[in-house]
Formats: sequence, structure tokens, C-alpha cells
Amino acid sequence: MFYLKRLQEHQKIFQRSKFWLGIFIVVLLCIILISIPPTLSQQPVVLNLLMTAPDAQPWKQFLIKDFEEKNPGIRINLIEGPNATNLLEDLYTSAFILGDSPYDLINMDVIWTPKFAAAGWLLDLSDRMTQQELAAFSPKDVEGGRVGGKLYRIPMRSDVGVLYSRKDLLKQAGFQPPETFSDLLKISLALQQQRKVNWGYVWQGRQYEGLAAMFVEVLEGFGGFWVNPNTLEVGLDRPETLQAIAFLKETVAKGISPPGVTTYIEEDTRRFFQSGQAAFLRSWPYVWPLANAADSPIKGKIAIQPMVSNALKTGGSCLGGWGLGIAKSTKHPEEAWKAIQYFTSEQAQRQFILSAGYVPSRRSLFTDPEIVAKFPYYPKLLEIEDKAILRPPIAQYDQASDILQRYLSAALTNRIAPESAMKAAAAETRMLLKTRGSRE
Repeated sequence: MFYLKRLQEHQKIFQRSKFWLGIFIVVLLCIILISIPPTLSQQPVVLNLLMTAPDAQPWKQFLIKDFEEKNPGIRINLIEGPNATNLLEDLYTSAFILGDSPYDLINMDVIWTPKFAAAGWLLDLSDRMTQQELAAFSPKDVEGGRVGGKLYRIPMRSDVGVLYSRKDLLKQAGFQPPETFSDLLKISLALQQQRKVNWGYVWQGRQYEGLAAMFVEVLEGFGGFWVNPNTLEVGLDRPETLQAIAFLKETVAKGISPPGVTTYIEEDTRRFFQSGQAAFLRSWPYVWPLANAADSPIKGKIAIQPMVSNALKTGGSCLGGWGLGIAKSTKHPEEAWKAIQYFTSEQAQRQFILSAGYVPSRRSLFTDPEIVAKFPYYPKLLEIEDKAILRPPIAQYDQASDILQRYLSAALTNRIAPESAMKAAAAETRMLLKTRGSRE
């Protein structure tokens, strides 16, 4: 009995010891878990970003890698989309309409912002940046990110239409750079007659967005307008629009532009110009490094300027470019904002420009000594950027552009008389803008 009683007492002591040991282990584990940093105890936040495959490469090479090193709790999942920007826009639009968009960061062409904002797909970023911080960017780029007074897009890289010329041929013939449409025609014909070039002037005439971008510059030069975003007044059937069309048709009729120019896109016109066949080219800044490559026939022989105008007006250049917004559906708005802050920072843009050759959106970088040493035309590009004009920032821009493209192409290719074409285009555009939600 004595031994049995002692055995029972030892069992009770052992059980109590097991209980307190268990409590001790649980407490110890809690202390260990609490002491582990959040970045080690949690999975990193993943932000999805869609962009065209060619644009994705410089991002992958250094931008994303550098950001993730500085922000170990955030990862960027870069999704490569189709090369055509309209197809990329369709992917974004489809995802938003379905109501379960996988994208957190939205990489937007400047003309998408009104549509995306009006549809309620973007977060308002107005309170995220001060006026002083925004002043570091090109004013036109910032304007391109505003809709209804609210800011939805922070510019990442800019773009602007430019008029290229063969400065060597102009100098040899004793001409100054053209200032008016008449100058452009006169100099082109003179250089053709002297057999310096086969063609005087090449531009984008195919029925696509490039036609609209080219036309707004010519329209601006004649004092016309497409759609006033404040009043929604349509100017396509005004005399200035017909004058702009008459100028473009004249370049073909006089043999200054090739007869096939109404089928050309950017690369078609670049090849004409870079091969030495044309004296003038309307295009974008991407042409400069290609035209000045070591194997280019016109290396060191070109200059840039804004689009010309008539004698009474000031010319303008079409604003392009890309910026970043945040999807309203994202579960990680703060992490997305951190990413935008980094990708649009001066440090990131400098690296981006030096490696990929894109146009900056921060004004200081246009005159940065290191950048100018590599891209000496950037200070001149800043002057052109400051005179840039926006395509109408309206919610139904896609449909309005399609209307203009169809009727303008018909007028340029003699399928419809210009006056009839523009009356029809204006009427369809006015009908479009009467639909609900067109004005924001």
C-alpha cells in the first residue's frame, strides 16, 4: 500500500509538470512568433502590371529588380501583353468589365485616362502628391492625367510629335527651317527639283490612331479644333478643318508626299526618311536614335522642331506618353502607391532613360548633363513638349477617334468629298457626346 500511494503521488507530480511544461512551450512559441519581423512571417504582396512586350524589357532588366530590393515586402508581377496598344487597352477594359480585374497597377496611354476614370476603374490620386511635387513633371503630362479636376495618372514617360528635317540639305540649298505650311511645301518642292530627295514630306495616313495624332497637329496649325472638352463643342465641320485636309491632300497632289502615304504608319515613314528619300518627316522622338545610328545614311544630318502652322497661328505637337494609375479594385493600394512613387522618381527615370532611350516626364531630366551628353536633342524636345496639345480628353475618346479616322481617311483617299465627310463626322461625334456620361 505504501508503494502504491507513493506511485500515485509521483504520477500527479508528473502530470502537473507536463501541464506547466506545455504552458511554457506555448508561451515561448508566442514570444518567438511575435519577435519575427512581418516581412519574414508574411508572404510578400504581389502587384500585377500589364504592358506591351517591348516596353516590358527595360522594366525587367533593372527597374523592377531595384524596386524589389528596396521594398522586400512587395513583388511586381509583370505581364507581357500584345505589342499593339489598342489590344492592350482591350485587355484592361475586358478585365474591368468582368468585375474581377487581376491588375493592381495600370500602365496607361495618355488617351486612356478619361475613359478609365469615367468608368470608375481608377483610384483618385489627387491627395497623394502636393502641387510642388507635381511641378517637377511636365505640365502637359500632368494635365493628361487629370479628369474632372481629379488626378488619376502619374506620368512615367512622355512622348510628343515632332517635325524632322534634313538640316544638311536645307543648309546646302540656303533655306531656314520652315515655319509655315507654305514654307514646308515650297522647300520640299525645291529640294525635289534639285534632285536632293525623291520626296519632300512623309506623314502617317493609314486609318488608325496615328492618323488622329498626326491630324490634330495640322488642325492646330490652322487654328481649328476637334472637340472642346469643356463645352463638348465639335469643330470638325468648321473651315479650319477643311483647310487642314486640303493641305494634306495638296502634299499628295503635288507629288511632295508619296501616293501611298495614306497607307503608311510610323515605321513606313521612318524607313522612307532614314533611307534618305525624304526631306521632312512627321513622327515621334523614337526616330532620333535610329536615324543617328552608326549605320544610318542620315546620321548627324537631322534636326527637330514643332509642327509648322499657317502664318497667323502657332503650331502644336500631339502629346503622347505613358503613366501609372491604381486600379480601384486592388487589395493593395498603399503598396501600389509605393511602386508608383519609385517608378516615377527622378532616380528611376534617369536610369530608365539612359538605358532605354525613352522621353522623361520630369522636366529636370531634359537638361540633365548626363542625359544630354547621350541625347543632345532633349533640351529642344522640352521646348516642343511645352507646346504640346492633348487629343480630346473625353470619356468616349475611342469612339470619337474611330469616327474621325473613318471619315478623314475617306476624304484623303477621295472616297468622299472632304466637306461631306467632315459634316458626317461632326454629326456622328455630336450624337456620340449626347450619350450619358460623356462629360466628366
